[in-house]
Amino acid sequence: MSDILSSVSPSSAQEAFARAERAAAHIPGLTAGPEREIASVAVVGAGTMGSGIAIALLQSGLPVTLIETAQPALERGTGTIRAALERMVARGRLSRAAAEGAFGRLDTSLDMAAAGDADLVIEAVYESMELKQAIFARLDGIARTGAILASNTSFLDIDEIAAATNRPEAVLGLHFFSPANVMRLLEIVRGRRTAPEVLAAALAFARRIGKVGVVSGVCDGFIANRLMRPRALQADAMALEGTPIAETDRVLTDYGFPMGHFQMMDLAGLDIVTRGRTDRTVMGDLVAAGRLGQKSGAGYYDYDGRRAVPSQAVDATIAAVARDLGVDRRPTAGDDAILDRLLLPVVNEGARIIAEGVALRASDVDLAAILGYGWPLDRGGPLFWADGMGLATVVEKLRGLEERLGAQFAPCEALVQAVGTRAFAY
Repeated sequence: MSDILSSVSPSSAQEAFARAERAAAHIPGLTAGPEREIASVAVVGAGTMGSGIAIALLQSGLPVTLIETAQPALERGTGTIRAALERMVARGRLSRAAAEGAFGRLDTSLDMAAAGDADLVIEAVYESMELKQAIFARLDGIARTGAILASNTSFLDIDEIAAATNRPEAVLGLHFFSPANVMRLLEIVRGRRTAPEVLAAALAFARRIGKVGVVSGVCDGFIANRLMRPRALQADAMALEGTPIAETDRVLTDYGFPMGHFQMMDLAGLDIVTRGRTDRTVMGDLVAAGRLGQKSGAGYYDYDGRRAVPSQAVDATIAAVARDLGVDRRPTAGDDAILDRLLLPVVNEGARIIAEGVALRASDVDLAAILGYGWPLDRGGPLFWADGMGLATVVEKLRGLEERLGAQFAPCEALVQAVGTRAFAY
């Protein structure tokens, strides 16, 4: 990892992070009207994300109405919230009185009409455009005039969701990261017709609940998920080619990530990640075999409690999928080669995200990587690291990968044009 270790000093990276956090709150050209106060919130959906969002809001002092369509789901969500607050008390992170106060601010309902008086409604159901549009169409006839309607979608088109309403100016994305009561990143997705005062209110809301709001444009995956998707694709490709998944994860954790890619997938739940996919993948085969991740005791790894143990059954599954897909098994060898293959495409994607105007600035891209995916703070985000290494070096390395492995590594035009400019310095 010689290039990475030599390109960034921890102190400069941490100073850059502090600057990035301050900059994220300032949106060029944003001239909002009268400030919209958000004093009450309704959350539609009491699953993992909805419950986590409710916990974050309740902790910040906001009253929350949690809405579901079935009593068992509502009871599970309420139980999740109560259990999370109890754990905080047990760990000394919250007083008993504060926990009871937070829980006392929670109301629940099986009727969408309960969202009618809320200043902000956050939809947090699973990722189905049809379902989300149906919910927003109903909310359009329920929510009070002046209410903000937000979707917690992690990749769907906010403009399509807004089109289900007669008030697209009141619609935006509020993409929380799981666990929503812990992760500090809140992607605020500005739709084509989102009103300036709605965006300003969302930024103020993020600060109130202790999140760092990063404004994103509309695209598949927004900033953080789109940015890190190339890392996932290369991790999966290397596994099929024969690089042990534990080796890939070790290289990432040695670099400073809190966990490796495959460990992260197991924590998220493989059945959740693969929902809606129909192509043949290792992950799909593991789910079909009942290996759902940590929650089932087996995923990409076997689990002894929370300790990940490499699995011969998974190795056999990977080999079988590689054989069926006709993948040439040539493992990537060496920490530097593995890390370059995982992280250089992330830099390339970050340059595209800025060039397309999805992110306003390089520091916003790095904030999303650090706060959303655990990119190590003392390394700086991907674009800060690339600037420290030298963009000419990054382009040269990408071209070498392109020559060996294919066009997916071709440096984008924005990155090539940035060589010699310190375009990502901040």
